[in-house]
Amino acid sequence: MKNNSKLHLESIRAIEINAEVIIKGTKVDGVYSADPALDPNAKKYDAISFKEVIEKELRVMDLTAITLCKENNLPIIIFDIKSKNGLLDIINSIPTGTTVS
Repeated sequence: MKNNSKLHLESIRAIEINAEVIIKGTKVDGVYSADPALDPNAKKYDAISFKEVIEKELRVMDLTAITLCKENNLPIIIFDIKSKNGLLDIINSIPTGTTVS
Protein backbone atom coordinates (compact mmCIF):
# COMPACT_ATOMS: atom_id res chain seq x y z
CA MET A 1 0.00 0.00 0.00
CA LYS A 2 1.34 3.42 -0.93
CA ASN A 3 2.09 5.87 1.87
CA ASN A 4 -0.55 8.32 0.57
CA SER A 5 -3.25 5.65 0.69
CA LYS A 6 -2.24 4.84 4.23
CA LEU A 7 -2.54 8.50 5.25
CA HIS A 8 -6.09 8.90 4.04
CA LEU A 9 -7.09 5.59 5.66
CA GLU A 10 -5.59 6.85 8.92
CA SER A 11 -7.58 10.08 8.49
CA ILE A 12 -10.78 8.06 8.07
CA ARG A 13 -9.98 6.07 11.20
CA ALA A 14 -9.28 9.26 13.19
CA ILE A 15 -12.67 10.62 12.11
CA GLU A 16 -14.40 7.35 13.03
CA ILE A 17 -13.04 7.41 16.57
CA ASN A 18 -13.72 11.15 16.99
CA ALA A 19 -10.05 12.01 17.42
CA GLU A 20 -9.34 15.60 18.38
CA VAL A 21 -6.23 15.90 16.20
CA ILE A 22 -3.95 13.98 13.87
CA ILE A 23 -0.28 14.13 14.82
CA LYS A 24 2.13 13.54 11.96
CA GLY A 25 5.85 13.16 12.57
CA THR A 26 8.06 14.06 9.62
CA LYS A 27 11.69 14.75 8.72
CA VAL A 28 11.17 18.52 9.07
CA ASP A 29 9.80 20.65 11.89
CA GLY A 30 6.57 21.68 10.19
CA VAL A 31 5.04 22.78 6.93
CA TYR A 32 7.08 24.97 4.61
CA SER A 33 6.30 26.97 1.48
CA ALA A 34 8.84 24.78 -0.35
CA ASP A 35 11.18 21.92 0.49
CA PRO A 36 13.60 23.49 3.01
CA ALA A 37 16.31 21.02 1.98
CA LEU A 38 16.18 22.41 -1.56
CA ASP A 39 15.11 26.02 -1.00
CA PRO A 40 16.93 28.02 1.69
CA ASN A 41 14.25 30.72 1.38
CA ALA A 42 11.41 28.34 2.23
CA LYS A 43 9.04 29.88 4.78
CA LYS A 44 7.85 27.81 7.74
CA TYR A 45 4.23 28.14 8.75
CA ASP A 46 3.37 27.93 12.45
CA ALA A 47 -0.29 27.62 11.47
CA ILE A 48 -1.98 27.31 8.10
CA SER A 49 -5.52 26.62 6.94
CA PHE A 50 -6.61 23.56 5.01
CA LYS A 51 -7.67 25.93 2.22
CA GLU A 52 -4.16 27.41 1.99
CA VAL A 53 -2.56 23.95 1.98
CA ILE A 54 -4.79 22.96 -0.94
CA GLU A 55 -4.43 26.25 -2.85
CA LYS A 56 -0.64 26.38 -2.44
CA GLU A 57 -0.39 22.65 -3.27
CA LEU A 58 1.73 22.01 -0.20
CA ARG A 59 2.49 18.35 0.21
CA VAL A 60 1.49 17.91 3.83
CA MET A 61 -0.52 14.76 3.13
CA ASP A 62 -2.34 13.49 0.07
CA LEU A 63 -5.27 15.60 -1.13
CA THR A 64 -7.86 13.00 -0.03
CA ALA A 65 -6.55 13.02 3.55
CA ILE A 66 -6.42 16.83 3.67
CA THR A 67 -9.96 17.08 2.30
CA LEU A 68 -11.29 14.52 4.79
CA CYS A 69 -9.70 16.41 7.67
CA LYS A 70 -11.00 19.75 6.37
CA GLU A 71 -14.56 18.46 5.95
CA ASN A 72 -14.52 17.00 9.46
CA ASN A 73 -12.74 19.90 11.21
CA LEU A 74 -9.93 17.57 12.26
CA PRO A 75 -6.71 19.56 12.74
CA ILE A 76 -3.31 18.14 11.88
CA ILE A 77 -0.11 18.88 13.76
CA ILE A 78 3.06 18.28 11.76
CA PHE A 79 6.29 18.09 13.78
CA ASP A 80 9.87 16.82 13.58
CA ILE A 81 9.76 13.16 14.60
CA LYS A 82 13.45 13.37 15.61
CA SER A 83 12.85 16.27 17.99
CA LYS A 84 13.72 15.35 21.57
CA ASN A 85 10.59 16.93 23.07
CA GLY A 86 8.30 17.31 20.04
CA LEU A 87 5.65 14.80 21.00
CA LEU A 88 5.83 15.75 24.67
CA ASP A 89 5.39 19.42 23.72
CA ILE A 90 2.29 18.55 21.69
CA ILE A 91 0.83 16.58 24.61
CA ASN A 92 1.51 19.51 26.93
CA SER A 93 -0.06 22.02 24.50
CA ILE A 94 3.28 23.72 23.85
CA PRO A 95 3.28 25.07 20.29
CA THR A 96 5.57 23.05 18.06
CA GLY A 97 5.68 22.32 14.35
CA THR A 98 2.75 23.48 12.23
CA THR A 99 -0.95 23.22 12.90
CA VAL A 100 -3.19 22.78 9.87
CA SER A 101 -6.80 23.64 10.62
